[in-house]
Amino acid sequence: MSIFEKIIGNRKEKREWKAMEARAKALPLEYQNAYKAIKEYLWSSGGLSDWEDIKRIFGGILDMFEEGAADGRKVTDLTGEDVAAFCDELLKDTVTWHDKYREKLNKKIGQNNGEV
Repeated sequence: MSIFEKIIGNRKEKREWKAMEARAKALPLEYQNAYKAIKEYLWSSGGLSDWEDIKRIFGGILDMFEEGAADGRKVTDLTGEDVAAFCDELLKDTVTWHDKYREKLNKKIGQNNGEV
């Protein structure tokens, strides 16, 4: 089972994910490409670990992109020129896989040293 399947394992979440992906495919090509690149960045940069965060972040991006496309704006008008910084800001208050691994490591080392 892939990490993605673990995150969005149940049927309701799969349906919601597919609906978001369908929304992305309906966007103009510039926005589709940006969404795909942002999605790859978010998954590879420590990734999201909770379905509610995934839904909130990707749903928010899609809402913003749909509105921007309807207004005829460029992607970078919405995200700024530093798209990675935009993505990092989205993850700022979100628990990522990286955070969970850090906590697990610290807890494991603490237990090995007689601390809990």
